[in-house]
Amino acid sequence: MNKRKMYIRMITASLLRRRSRMVIALLAIAIGATILSGLVTIYIDVPRQLRAQFRSYGANMLLAATERTFTKEDVDKALAVIPGEEIVGVAPYRYETVRINDRPILAAATDMEGAKASSPFWKVDGSWPASDEEVMVGKNVADTFRLFEGDRISVTYRPEDAGEEDLDNSVDLTVTGILDTGGKEEDYIYMTIAMMEELTGEDRGFNVCEMSIASEQSDLSGYADRISADSSVLDAKLVKRVTQSETTVLGKLQALVLLVTIIVMLLTMICVATTMTAVVTERRKEIGLRKALGASDRSIINEFMGEGLVLGAVGGLLGAVLGFWFAQAVSMNVFNSSISLMPWLLPATMVVSVLVTGIACLIPIRSATDVDPALVLKGE
Repeated sequence: MNKRKMYIRMITASLLRRRSRMVIALLAIAIGATILSGLVTIYIDVPRQLRAQFRSYGANMLLAATERTFTKEDVDKALAVIPGEEIVGVAPYRYETVRINDRPILAAATDMEGAKASSPFWKVDGSWPASDEEVMVGKNVADTFRLFEGDRISVTYRPEDAGEEDLDNSVDLTVTGILDTGGKEEDYIYMTIAMMEELTGEDRGFNVCEMSIASEQSDLSGYADRISADSSVLDAKLVKRVTQSETTVLGKLQALVLLVTIIVMLLTMICVATTMTAVVTERRKEIGLRKALGASDRSIINEFMGEGLVLGAVGGLLGAVLGFWFAQAVSMNVFNSSISLMPWLLPATMVVSVLVTGIACLIPIRSATDVDPALVLKGE
């Protein structure tokens, strides 16, 4: 039997003889590794999920005209700066004053699908307009004119510079939904861009464009600066109430996860160190006898360190597997979405567990090498 096989056999036999204590140490390492793996997974994946959750609070970037209006081509050039996979929704708006029953009302023309994606928090009683002949009205407008879903309304537009001989343009539209947001959006009526052009008789471009981008605030700031620098007609700004809240929440959550991870690792080290100290105390006579027979401190260190590292590797493997399930359960219950599997986390968790266990074994191993064989064999 060569030295390596003998070494493995000694470690295995030692672990099996003290199963109860080693199981406790193994459980401590596995639990610590589970928390480590799970929280690191959450730490990395949570920003993606929180950004998706924050997108439900509306746009986080606005494109405003530096002059009066801008065109769809200007919007497309701005979008070219942002990676396509980060764009959640884009809704350009054109505003005009129209009349309903001879009373002035502000009308907003937009891409309905883009508005739906960039403003998912909008609550619509009914449905969004699906054709040019349909319109969505704000709750305040609906209350003023006593409008309900399915009603027909006549919307009139008269240019500001129109003379008395000019006729008002008028269209009949069907109300498909009542918009309830609790904000200024309830004072508008919403129609398609094509209907606005038909009503006004011209394409004047857009006044503002709302954009929902799934990116970190630093990236968003970079995109906004590039858009503003590259365009003479657009001024890109961040919606600070959304971006700052997102950054604050992410920062605090990640700090909490990091703090909990450090505390769990420290507790794991204490538990392993306590268990190994008890093992060294039980084996004092054995250690003293071996040293009396000529065993070196190095061989004793290798044996105890080997036991600790085996426990660390096995506990790390168990913790890495259980950690993914732990992170998945947290993600589904908190964010209602699944966690992405990160294969590299398995070896990383094992390495960290082995390192933590090795550090925890240093003090017990030092006490093992300090055993005086003469005193131990005399029973002192």
